[in-house]
Amino acid sequence: MPEIVALLASPVHRYVGRPADGPAPAAPDEIVEEVRLRAGLGIVGDRYFGRPAHRDASVTLIARESLPPGADLTQVRRNILTAGLAVDELVGSVLVLDSGQGPVSLRVNRAAHPCAWMDATIGPGAWKALRRRGGVRCTPLTDGTLRVGPVEVTVVR
Repeated sequence: MPEIVALLASPVHRYVGRPADGPAPAAPDEIVEEVRLRAGLGIVGDRYFGRPAHRDASVTLIARESLPPGADLTQVRRNILTAGLAVDELVGSVLVLDSGQGPVSLRVNRAAHPCAWMDATIGPGAWKALRRRGGVRCTPLTDGTLRVGPVEVTVVR
């Protein structure tokens, strides 16, 4: 069964300036056990919540299978880390996730392309390794809650 491995809701944007300077400090407790999503707005408490420029990309997912060993959400700055779900193949679909609190629908809009920061946060070569495997950017279509653990998945093409 697919699962949600980890969740990130960070109120701060950590990648400012040049990658060689390193990321800004992490907010405490940005890795969480559950997130609340609001339709059209994103994840409550996240840095992109309700920002007009990010409404089509307010929620990001990445597959654990895409990450180099030891890498995590704090390094790639995606919101939802999944296992057993090929998220990069879902562009143009509606993804429905239910982790036990009711279904949450996400419109999968486009790929989340990696950037040069990946080499600084994960290690040399990570940027290139994550090309075409950097996850997806989504818009929440419904309000709801997602939790770490097993998740029921429905894909509407």
